Amino acid sequence: MNSEHSSAPTESTHVRVVADGSGLLFAWDEDARIEVRGLGGEVVIEANAAGLRTLADHLLVLAGDGVPDGAHLHLEGSNGLEEGSIGLVLERSYEE
Repeated sequence: MNSEHSSAPTESTHVRVVADGSGLLFAWDEDARIEVRGLGGEVVIEANAAGLRTLADHLLVLAGDGVPDGAHLHLEGSNGLEEGSIGLVLERSYEE
């Protein structure tokens, strides 16, 4: 993981949910570093402690009461992940 440069936002990012116009607030820990790599048939998410807390918080936001089906967050090298990471989408689904 590249410890010299982080693409994690230093402030909270407000993401609009198109489904009903409501908004969800996803916050990043200032020191968060998250890298996502594809290795054959596996995906590796490598993160420091702040990055793991940030991902956990993102998942808790999506798991919250009243969050509509299909609400999601795109993470990329230019949006929350270390440069060179493959994209990661976290999405809420009500399907069993």
